[in-house]
Amino acid sequence: MPELRTTDHSARITWLGMVPQDRKNIRSVSMEAAFATYAGFEGDFHAGLTRPACVRVRNLYPKGREIRNTRQLSILSAEEMAQIATAIDLPELDPTLLGVSIILEGIPDFTLVPPGSRLQNAQGTTLVVDIENGPCNLPAREIESAAPGHGKGFKAAARGKRGVTAWVEREGPLSLGDELRLFVPNQPSWPHLG
Repeated sequence: MPELRTTDHSARITWLGMVPQDRKNIRSVSMEAAFATYAGFEGDFHAGLTRPACVRVRNLYPKGREIRNTRQLSILSAEEMAQIATAIDLPELDPTLLGVSIILEGIPDFTLVPPGSRLQNAQGTTLVVDIENGPCNLPAREIESAAPGHGKGFKAAARGKRGVTAWVEREGPLSLGDELRLFVPNQPSWPHLG
């Protein structure tokens, strides 16, 4: 029996981007297509097989300790981005301000898909969902810079809607319009969380 269950859910890529390595901030630049290597998108600030530990794993490792890079990509849903935009009183949310790699449309409550889920296109390119990408102040600053008075509410509005981080399990191309099929682990939720 496969350990990953095929679902009836798929999503279409509506936006692709990367954060340049020589970045001055977290802003992404848009792309029509990308090749996902085992290290992520070539030239992206978050690419690499390993990365230095950051604040998100401070209870595990000292800052700067070399760890496996499961944060190669940042994936958000168009539907959740629209909800965030409404909450902070903007007509839409510019993905470049959020440091986004991929925006998908079509999977409900995308931020809540289980860790270990896979997203796979017709060419076999496969991305593994790591964990929810918690909202932080960096996108809020970029939103505030572009739309004064609107960035301050981002962190609260994005809680539970900020998308996920992911890493590449199988290399291959990704393009605007690609359909990604969702596969989820068979494992039930751990009952001992309180």
